[in-house]
Amino acid sequence: MENSAVSVDKWHYLTDKLPLDKEIDKLIDFLTEHFAFLTKAISKYLATIIEASTDGLMALPPWLVITIFAALAWRLAGRNVGIFTLLGLGLLWNLRLWEPTMETLILVLVATVIAIIVGIPLGVWSALSPMAYRIIMPILDFMQTMPAFVYLIPAIPFFGLGAVSAIFATVIFAVPPAIRLTCLGIKQVPRELIEAADAFGSTRGQKLFKLQLPLAIPTIMAGINQTIMLALSMVVIAAMIGAGGLGSEVWKAIQRLEPGKGFEAGIAIVILAMILDRITQKIGKQNSPERQ
Repeated sequence: MENSAVSVDKWHYLTDKLPLDKEIDKLIDFLTEHFAFLTKAISKYLATIIEASTDGLMALPPWLVITIFAALAWRLAGRNVGIFTLLGLGLLWNLRLWEPTMETLILVLVATVIAIIVGIPLGVWSALSPMAYRIIMPILDFMQTMPAFVYLIPAIPFFGLGAVSAIFATVIFAVPPAIRLTCLGIKQVPRELIEAADAFGSTRGQKLFKLQLPLAIPTIMAGINQTIMLALSMVVIAAMIGAGGLGSEVWKAIQRLEPGKGFEAGIAIVILAMILDRITQKIGKQNSPERQ
């Protein structure tokens, strides 16, 4: 009997629950304690940028902002997108959703800019370095399969409740396509062109900036387009931690059982997504090598 008890005790680590949750809590506590000064500084500056941008847009009359956006859309993506932008934003103004729409637009644009700043260099690095590729791609698999709600959990202790935490979670959720498609675009550059550049004595920098990146622009723009769409898909989820904007309108409609108001906010997100999608798609096509 004694030997049996010893045997069971010997194999207890196979049956006991692994303390993964406690270890993750310890890691987050450690990072919060030692890097709080950095996250607080980032949070302060990011909050200032978001507040100033939103106040700047709200200070202008909505009709003027709509006209400017429609003119920009017409210039960048053509007449049809310009007219759609005019009518779509006009509808959102009429539905009294102007302020949450501008808050959402700023949140998505700030998150997208950060994702591009982080994602494109990582995509270039993973395309040029096989070791970086082997390290970064499994991390991207992990990031893309993790449920989006989970990213809200570490964001709160680092940045607190509000728009900055929402941007942090949105960047982590939305950055993988920018990295993957930048890497793919550079890898798809024909080998004959690389060899020709080598034959003319081009340096690695000349090959990257004068050959590989220009040819990869349509694929990189497709990645940026996907990043924007993923950022918009986080709008409602981020409302749970006080991000505001259209996601907050949907979240309030769910809590108060007001399906009409919820659908109005949902339609507003769709209109915003279509405008940004058409503009980025058109920019990608205009910068394709075939077009040039």
